[in-house]
Amino acid sequence: MSKQTDILEFSDAGLVRKLCGPNHANLALIEDAFDVYIEAPGSAVHINGDTPSRARAGELVKEIYQRLERGWPCGPSDIRALIRAMGQGKVKAASAEAIIPFPRRSPIVPKTPKQEIFINAMRDDTITFGVGPAGTGKTFLATAYGASLLARGEVNRFIACRPAVEAGEQLGFLPGDLNEKVDPYMQPIWDALHMVLGRDEVDRRRAAGDIEVAPLAFMRGRTLSDAFVVIDEAQNATVAQMKMVLTRLGERAKYAVTGDPSQTDLPHHQPSGLAHALNILTGIRGISQIHFKGADVVRHPLVGKIVDAYEKDTPTRTVKASEARDGVTKTIARGADATPATTEADPTEEE
Repeated sequence: MSKQTDILEFSDAGLVRKLCGPNHANLALIEDAFDVYIEAPGSAVHINGDTPSRARAGELVKEIYQRLERGWPCGPSDIRALIRAMGQGKVKAASAEAIIPFPRRSPIVPKTPKQEIFINAMRDDTITFGVGPAGTGKTFLATAYGASLLARGEVNRFIACRPAVEAGEQLGFLPGDLNEKVDPYMQPIWDALHMVLGRDEVDRRRAAGDIEVAPLAFMRGRTLSDAFVVIDEAQNATVAQMKMVLTRLGERAKYAVTGDPSQTDLPHHQPSGLAHALNILTGIRGISQIHFKGADVVRHPLVGKIVDAYEKDTPTRTVKASEARDGVTKTIARGADATPATTEADPTEEE
């Protein structure tokens, strides 16, 4: 099939330069994805390749330019997400309602259809569960959405909490004052806040009490009103802790509960409060559940492949681990005979 060149003319050469990305990194991603060669002289984009490849690359280039016209960011991660969506036949502009606006900075734009659903759910419902594997943007989007409400004066407080159990340490044994003890557990929240609000604004609002980031246990006995509350790493909350924090809900408050039920750090005998809540809080008006999958990962491309590999491996390892712990008797077929054998517990199977 002969290769020809399509020329796409645009009105703004500055936006075309943004479309190309630093050192034409965005164009390189498109070239690799569709086996085309792209040049961008002035306000035009030249696409060389076979007819189907030129058409698909051209559709993507036009979508990127339109997003830039709206003031939306389009970095390499956005381009990769669009390429992946195009492979699934789902490329389309996100709805205006799903954009998270901020004063004096670019808005946050969902990179996948599931992220758009999550943002819409946080807008429409009082409690939104966003659950799924690492790298799907759950914590960042929840934090960004709450920070946007705070910046625009739609809530008076942003509150984030998470169980402090990841390292298996007790807060009391860590050095420093309360903030110094807590902050290492909360760093993902602080990173997201600094990214969307800026460090100076975060420090100012933290000093004024508008922003609070604390361990989950610190929510006990309080009523959380006129606030957006993020409950992060919720898979590490016990059933009692989850009930406690969910019942802190006050007037004009919204919750975003995020976590990955497959990565709980609780002891094996202790059920996860997140998994329990997902099971019992279904069909209740005002509560929504958004389940992310490996295909929704927007972090480094390898993260999605790693998540998929672990998802495929989980059923096998779950069976092996439970058999090892319980010492169950299995039947192993040998030719026409079946010989019972007892499986001894293998500590290497413990996650």
